[in-house]
Amino acid sequence: MTATGLSVGSPVEAPPARRFRLTTPVLLLGLAGLVVLLSLTRVITGAEDITSKGTVSAALGLAVPIGLAGLGGLWSERAGVVNIGLEGMMVLGTWFGAWGALEFHNPWAGVIAGAVGGALGAAIHALATVTFGVDHIISGVAINIVGVGFTQYLSKLVFDGMPGGGAKQSPPLPKLSTFSIKFLNDPLQTLETKHWFLLSDVAGLLRGITQDVSWFTILALLLVPLTFYLLWRTAFGLRLRACGERPIAAESLGVNVYLYKWIGVLVSGLLAGLGGAFLSLVAAGIYRDGQTGGRGYIGLAAMIFGNWRPGGLAAGATLFGYTDALQLRQGGTSVHALLLVVALLLAAVAVYQLVRQRRGGAALITAIVAAVVFAVFAVTTTVPEQFTSFTPHLTTLLVLSLASQRLRMPAADGIPYRRGNAT
Repeated sequence: MTATGLSVGSPVEAPPARRFRLTTPVLLLGLAGLVVLLSLTRVITGAEDITSKGTVSAALGLAVPIGLAGLGGLWSERAGVVNIGLEGMMVLGTWFGAWGALEFHNPWAGVIAGAVGGALGAAIHALATVTFGVDHIISGVAINIVGVGFTQYLSKLVFDGMPGGGAKQSPPLPKLSTFSIKFLNDPLQTLETKHWFLLSDVAGLLRGITQDVSWFTILALLLVPLTFYLLWRTAFGLRLRACGERPIAAESLGVNVYLYKWIGVLVSGLLAGLGGAFLSLVAAGIYRDGQTGGRGYIGLAAMIFGNWRPGGLAAGATLFGYTDALQLRQGGTSVHALLLVVALLLAAVAVYQLVRQRRGGAALITAIVAAVVFAVFAVTTTVPEQFTSFTPHLTTLLVLSLASQRLRMPAADGIPYRRGNAT
């Protein structure tokens, strides 16, 4: 025996690998590294649009409705209620947003009306799931179906016969004002057109987030830190999250679980309705049938990718919005350049899995996938148009599969709750 109490020949266990924590410095360092990687890819491939002002502006506009839907899902599921009816609530938001703007001749009235429309759909979902104990998935599917049918009926009733309107669309809507930092535009534009490594890319990114940004977009961005503060820094948020983790324990401490679940679902619908109103008022300037295009489901994917946290959700929504913007603006050329970015990121993930997580098998699989993606990039010059239109949905599948091992949903999410039932 030695002085430490261990025999000389006894094996010493290796210390466990430290768990990765996403802190603010790590997040900022990762964002800086991503900008450098995009700049390097632009220089290598000549795809100038991947960091241009137009792409960044488009990505921001496409990310906002996805992010708002994801925030809605976050509020609901943190309270323990699965809400796959976000798509239907967004549909209601698109129609009521357009109706409110036309009825009151004010786009901000449309914003409020869109939020109310989404909350109406959420009230039906809360009544079914929280009050009557209906299966959450069944209720959500019903909301999606009813939302589409109800708005189609309302369009025929209200918009059909209006000048510029019809059975499947509204007349043109009043526009929301935009925000710009004027003195930055000219120097940033000059720097962007130089196409210098990194400097021009940073200029393009800054132009995209400081020029012609809708005030609605700024409101949506502020809702992310507001959600974090309310749910993680207040007693109200602690009680609401407790209802999604241990509702029986919360009940034993005097928390009205039904009330907090109702609040979570109603806020969920309100946020989804805001996302729908953004589509009709800002993204298109008009209401059209089928305008959401599945963004409610992509918002759910962003929420899951973000591990039911606002910051990760915002990152997921930005990723989906960026890939969608690339395929809309330059199609196959930009998406082809993105293959190099994906290959390099996968290679970095493989190294991390091998060195820090000591998962040789997972690292090998990731490295093989990275090699395949790089080979596709090397032997092709563009991506078929049929593939580019599928890029956002493929991105959804990829990020969910890569993030699946670190996900932890609220413990009581989707489990029916009855007061006094301790089983």
